[in-house]
Amino acid sequence: MSGKVWLVGAGPGDAGLLTLKGKQVLEEADVVVYDALVGPGVLNLIPESAKLIFAGKRAGNHYLRQEETNRVLLEEAQKGRKVVRLKGGDPFLFGRGGEELELLAENGIPFEVVPGITSAIAVPAYNGIPVTHRDYCASVHIITGHRRADSSLDIDFEALVRTGGTLVFLMGVSTLPEICGGLLQAGMPADTPAAVLEKGTRADQRRIGATVSTLAAECERRQVRTPAIILVGAVCALAETFSWYERLPLAGVRVLLTRPRELSSRLAAMLRAEGAEVLELPAIRTIPLEDNAELVECLDKLSGGGYDWLVFTSPSGVRIFFRKLMERSDIRALGSVKVAAIGQGSEKALREFGVKADFLPSAYDGETLGRELRQRCKPGDKLLIPRAKIGNEALVDELRRDGTLSVTDLPTYDTVYASSPVIDEKAYLEAGEIDYAVFTSASTVKGFAAAVGETDYSRVRAVCIGKQTAAAAQALGMEVSIAEKATLASLAECLREAAKERKSQLKEERI
Repeated sequence: MSGKVWLVGAGPGDAGLLTLKGKQVLEEADVVVYDALVGPGVLNLIPESAKLIFAGKRAGNHYLRQEETNRVLLEEAQKGRKVVRLKGGDPFLFGRGGEELELLAENGIPFEVVPGITSAIAVPAYNGIPVTHRDYCASVHIITGHRRADSSLDIDFEALVRTGGTLVFLMGVSTLPEICGGLLQAGMPADTPAAVLEKGTRADQRRIGATVSTLAAECERRQVRTPAIILVGAVCALAETFSWYERLPLAGVRVLLTRPRELSSRLAAMLRAEGAEVLELPAIRTIPLEDNAELVECLDKLSGGGYDWLVFTSPSGVRIFFRKLMERSDIRALGSVKVAAIGQGSEKALREFGVKADFLPSAYDGETLGRELRQRCKPGDKLLIPRAKIGNEALVDELRRDGTLSVTDLPTYDTVYASSPVIDEKAYLEAGEIDYAVFTSASTVKGFAAAVGETDYSRVRAVCIGKQTAAAAQALGMEVSIAEKATLASLAECLREAAKERKSQLKEERI
């Protein structure tokens, strides 16, 4: 039985511009064949179980020839797999999508096309340039600036100039002098506004504005690199008036989130709403302990009223415990037991199961939780703490200071280090392309270090929750900022302040 191929447009880079259908298809894929221009935020959505095949193409550098890519799609589908061909932008706009479908159609392989947002429209929009405006133009034209080796551009420049419309050239950085020269020779006024838009929709996007007669020289002076698009037309003059991305609080900031994927979505959404480009690269994963006889024994004891307090130190601990509880019983098994949570994340996870925390500490760390909870307990109280196999000892040490309390420290999951199979964190770091790394526990710091390996960690600007997390980052030599409170809102505020201060410093240095 044959599988199926989905040709999915990944958009221009910003993960928020991937379509809903594209996201759904990608998350169900068995095999993903992806290009170099797919943004890292989109690559993060690929399921861990999927087979990855890199078919990256950049000017003069092809990992797979087009014929090989076509053959790979066919062979993987013939094995009965769900295959996603993930392409930057839109697969049918100079993406050679039609060529990739020909072999599938010849062999009777079912396929679908999921259109993507093209850089020809989105990148100008992120730079404040509407490609159409009735006061400036009546049409927009998208042209490939790419040429085959040892051949000239096959463009009718006179026809383009006669349209009077906005001209968008894709894949044209290497032929920019010829494009501008062709337009001038065809009669375009030398003072026509023009721009090159580099790395559009990404944190490091850049706009080089000029005229059609000066653009090539200006781009050479400022060392423009791909990916970039060329825009020619009167609408380019609107960029300063309509620019919006640069005005967002975290515009131009690339943030690395290291907490487990299932816990990072809320913080990622908060930061993206303020303009940050967010890379969700979990440094740790939580794995429930298999055949956990001790957990089963504790659940049975809980049902019989054997505990006075349940104490949770993470959302993962909450979810693993209650899912196991629901397999054997239901929420009534809690009876009159009181519930303590270390912070808002754990408290929110409890609400998912219809449970309200009876106690949260004044500061969200193990030592404070242990000290303040000990003061609330009655002599002889029995406490159950379902948490990581290797947990912070400060919580248990504080509780056991009261010799009358019975404390059961129950391992329910293991924490293991993780790294991305498609994104080279070390390369990003050493190229100076990570502005801030956010850490929510000492284990995320250690997991990040394990993924990156030996490097100069003084280049990492770390935003941390809590003293222990900060201490782990400082031990590696990172520059550390600590959130005032152990909440996501406080963490986001800490990042905003750090970014604001850094922008001010860079501005002073330029002056």
